Order: sequence, then structure tokens, then C-alpha cells
Amino acid sequence: MPLISLLLPMPWAADALCGAQLRAPDPGVCLQLLVLSPLLEECVVRAGLQEWLIRRSPLPRQGFGWTWPVLVSTAAFGLLHLGSGWQAAVAVLPPGLALALLYQRTRNWWWCALMHSAFNAFAISVCGL
Repeated sequence: MPLISLLLPMPWAADALCGAQLRAPDPGVCLQLLVLSPLLEECVVRAGLQEWLIRRSPLPRQGFGWTWPVLVSTAAFGLLHLGSGWQAAVAVLPPGLALALLYQRTRNWWWCALMHSAFNAFAISVCGL
């Protein structure tokens, strides 16, 4: 019985959050979820979009000037996951916010890619075990 079934006893919730790729990942899917997607998505969303917004933000970088780039990049991250369903897009918003805040603090998208990979590994372990 997958761990997700214990955490979310409603079968429809587990089905909505765990697609076939997360339930029974083959080696190609694992490569995609643990290496390729984190690198590509973080390069585009953090090093691309969020960095662009940071540099063009009219507000100072201290105080609340960081909120616009963080919120927009978090929303973009969620939109990238709409292909897996709206439930998955909503489910990735908290990790997306964490990644946006990590980038805002470090300005290093490699750390974000590493954490993204860890989040995906956790999702595979919860959905597939």
C-alpha cells in the first residue's frame, strides 16, 4: 500500500496528486523527475524569470521588494505543472514558494535544482511506496 494512501485515505485525493509517473516510475521517468525537470525548470523559472523580475523590480530589494518576483515565479512554477492536472499545479505551489524564497536568498539556481530534485524524490517515495 503506497504511503500516500495512509496520508490521504480518500482514494480520489491520492489519485489526483499521484499520477502514473509517480506511482510506478521507470528509470527514464526517474531521470526526468530527478535530473532533467529540476535543472530545466529551475533554470527557466528561477535563473530566468525570477532573476529578470528581481532586476526590474521598482521596489527596493530590502523590505517587501522581494515579494513580486517570488510570487510571480511561484505562480509560473505552478502553471508549468498544469499538464499534470490542476490538483498537481496547486500541490506544487508550497514547494515552488520554498524554491522561490531559496533563490531570493541565495541567488543560486543550482541549490534550487537540488532541492527540486529532493522534493521530486520525496513525491516518488510517498506515491510509489
